Amino acid sequence: MHDVIIIGSGCAGNTAAIYTGRAGLKPLVIVGHEPGGQLSITTEVENFPGFPEGVMGPQLVENMKLQAEKFGAEYISGKVAEADLSQRPFRLKIDEEWHECRTLIVASGASARWIGLPNEQKLIGHGVSSCATCDGFFYRDKQIMVIGGGDSAMEEANFLTRFGREVTLVHRREEFRASKIMLERAQANPKIKWLTNTIPVDVYDTEKGYVTAVKLRNVKTNEEWTQDVDGFFVAIGHIPNTQPFVGQLDLDPDGYIIGHGGARTNIPGVFHAGDVEDRTYRQAITASGAGCKAAIEAERFLESEGH
Repeated sequence: MHDVIIIGSGCAGNTAAIYTGRAGLKPLVIVGHEPGGQLSITTEVENFPGFPEGVMGPQLVENMKLQAEKFGAEYISGKVAEADLSQRPFRLKIDEEWHECRTLIVASGASARWIGLPNEQKLIGHGVSSCATCDGFFYRDKQIMVIGGGDSAMEEANFLTRFGREVTLVHRREEFRASKIMLERAQANPKIKWLTNTIPVDVYDTEKGYVTAVKLRNVKTNEEWTQDVDGFFVAIGHIPNTQPFVGQLDLDPDGYIIGHGGARTNIPGVFHAGDVEDRTYRQAITASGAGCKAAIEAERFLESEGH
C-alpha cells in the first residue's frame, strides 16, 4: 500500500515526487511509456529558470529524478495498463502487476502527434520540433516550416515569425480548422507564406544530422519537390495519455483531464499535473509548478484523513 503513486516521469511527475518525498510519503513513480516526458526528446533548454547557460533536456529531468530519489521516491519502469478508481485504495495495473495507493497523481502528459515521415523521428531535436515556444529561438533568421491547419499551427507560425526570416505554413487542404480570428491573424502576417493542398513526404538530412530540407507533394497534381528549410515544426495536436481513465475521470472530448479546482479531479484523492490537463502552456516550468500543486494537495488530503 502506497500513500501516493505518481504516473509519469516528466517535469510534473518528478516535481511531484520531490515534494511528496520531502513530505515523507515515499512516492512510487511509474516511469510511463515516455521516460522523462517531452524533455527527453528536447536538446537544449534555455528557458528553465536557474540555468543561464541552458541545460540539455534529458539532463534536466535526470537531475529532477535524482533529487526525488534522494528524498525517498521509488521509480519503476512500465506503464498503466488498467486502473480502478471506483473505490479506495485505488488500484493500478502496471504491466502485469497490481499496485494500491491512498492518493494518485496523474502526470502522464500528452504525446505530440507526429506525421510519421520516414526520417521524422531521427531528426527530433535536430530541426524537427513540436514546440515553437521551446525551440523557436534557435531559428533566428532561418527558414522555418510549420505543418498543420488548426489554431495551434496558426499560433506556432505567428510566434515563429519573431525569429525566422520566413515561415511557410503547409496544410493538406485549402480550408482550415483554425478559428476565424487565429486564421486572420496569421494571414495578416507578411512573414508567413502559405502552401495549401500540400503534404510533407519526408524531411532531410539524416546523414548531416540536422534538418536541411523537406520533400513536399501537391495532393491535387501529385507534383513533388524539395524545399530548403532549417526548422520543421509539427503542429497537428497532442494526444493526452489518459486512456486507462476513460469513464472514470472527467475528460474533455480530446481526452484531457478536466480540473475541479487546484489540482483536483472529479474523484477525491486523485490529482492531475502537467500536460495531461494543460493544453495551453505546455512548458517545463508550468508542468513543474503543476506537480508541486498536486503534491501539496495530496499531502493535505492524506493529513485530513489522519495519515
